[in-house]
Amino acid sequence: MAPPFTLVWTRLAEPRRRQALSVEQIVTVAIRIADAEGTPALTMRRVATEAGTGTTSLYRYVTNKDELLELMVDAVQGEDELRDPSGDWKADLTVVADGMRASMLRHPWLATELRSRPSLGPNALRRSDLALAAASGATDDITLASALLGAVANYVHGAVLAELSEREDVRSTGMTQDEWRNAVSPYVREVIIDSGKYPLVARRIFDAEDLSHDQQFAFGLNCVLAGIEKSVAR
Repeated sequence: MAPPFTLVWTRLAEPRRRQALSVEQIVTVAIRIADAEGTPALTMRRVATEAGTGTTSLYRYVTNKDELLELMVDAVQGEDELRDPSGDWKADLTVVADGMRASMLRHPWLATELRSRPSLGPNALRRSDLALAAASGATDDITLASALLGAVANYVHGAVLAELSEREDVRSTGMTQDEWRNAVSPYVREVIIDSGKYPLVARRIFDAEDLSHDQQFAFGLNCVLAGIEKSVAR
């Protein structure tokens, strides 16, 4: 039989005797490790060592790595100053989307840790409540507001994962995007351009402007918001 499920937030709310470390100190150390090396490098032993305590002592604060990640996710969602919605739902959802993107780019591990089950920490709940308030500017229907917020969040998540993948390509290959293009140019010329089999791909290579990540993100978000506006109007 599985042990009874207890939220880490429930335990943290219980009165505790004074201890040498704080949960905030442990989470700060864990975030530093994950930012530099990713969550695979995040072990309870590693966190305990860098926090200056024993692994056994660490378990007095968090019972496992999943709980630690829950605390980390909430902590990074409390880094930005949040503001109440202005009433302009497009502008407000743009602020929400930009904030989500900034958090995930600042902490590359965050994108893969934002799972289907929502975080129930105070920072995450505050951020979610304000995001729903922004979406509610478009409709009084809370189901619809939640769905359109989900559409925005899914777009942000996918866009950020693509951007992070490019970062990882640069890291793993040691080549910038321009260096990679130069390396594959003989193949591109022979297979795509000279063959004439892929005219639109060739046109994309020669004629299309390369948008920056910021430009591509803003354009895509505008498309999503325009689609939402039409859906809400119907």
